Amino acid sequence: MLRLFLGMIKSLRNKNWRIPTWGYWGFFIVAGIMIILHEDDYPDSDLYASVLLFYFLLLFLVIARWIFTQARLIIQLKNEKAKTEMMHLQSQVNPHFFFNILNSLYGWVDKDPKQAQALILQLSDMMRYSIYEGQKEFVLLEEEIEYLKNYMALHKMRYHKEIDLTFEVDVPQSGLRIRPLLFIILLENAFKHGVENLKSNAFIHIRLSAKGDDLSFSIENNFDPEEENSEAGIGLKNLQRRLELVYPKKHHLHLSTTNTIYQAQLTLNLK
Repeated sequence: MLRLFLGMIKSLRNKNWRIPTWGYWGFFIVAGIMIILHEDDYPDSDLYASVLLFYFLLLFLVIARWIFTQARLIIQLKNEKAKTEMMHLQSQVNPHFFFNILNSLYGWVDKDPKQAQALILQLSDMMRYSIYEGQKEFVLLEEEIEYLKNYMALHKMRYHKEIDLTFEVDVPQSGLRIRPLLFIILLENAFKHGVENLKSNAFIHIRLSAKGDDLSFSIENNFDPEEENSEAGIGLKNLQRRLELVYPKKHHLHLSTTNTIYQAQLTLNLK
């Protein structure tokens, strides 16, 4: 009986033999019954106790391995779901912006060919960044800053009015790495729901600073309170969900409105 039991155990260890899950549990049920029924076949009680101990030890290891496998599978599924959702959210970042800029550039080709060429290069850099760099897990902060600057330059060209636009950067250290395309949503909202609806005196003031492992991005703009901002919440919900996925418990987003001034501040812990 002992030889039969050990032979079955040895067969389970054969890597070339794939056993379905029900096969494992069926084996242990049958083996347990056989051990109990053939108790009298063992020459002494110590040997029977050893076999019984070995049986339960092996059963415990198999159950532990099954639980570990199931837990790992659940974690993998959650990670894949999070990655898929993240890619979907990133793909929603200002897709209409490029079409609007191309329409504006069409008029500049005859009006000022050299300026149009420079703007086309900026647009090309933005598209490359969105398509390639934007799909990476991390990018250099310097690259993200350049992306924001190109975005602002193209928008200043698009609107035929004066805009008080400032971008203050206070980042002493270089080489900081962040998740891509987070700040652009706040900047896009400032243009779309602020500058775009104002006939005059439009402004956007931006400040990006770093201290230790903390990175702070603040933006302030004025807006017309009579204009509807129903679509503004979509981009912010997108941003909040992305922050929950990529900076869980390491971010703080504060939004406030006072009269005709809208303020947003995003703080990230990069550690």
